[in-house]
Amino acid sequence: MGSIRIYKGMPPLSEEQICRLEENKPKSDGEIDYSDIPPLTDEELARMRQSGLRRQKQKIAS
Repeated sequence: MGSIRIYKGMPPLSEEQICRLEENKPKSDGEIDYSDIPPLTDEELARMRQSGLRRQKQKIAS
């Protein structure tokens, strides 16, 4: 992830496209700004439940 692929017959990227790709590079966890997300309250944390979207184990027929 994070590399630009050029395929045969593709027109060259414009400067604007290259700049947009550079701006949207994946960031490390330390570079992500979470300051605009309010912290969860103790009440909100207490109400959380597991999603239940886990896969069921398949039984192998013998």
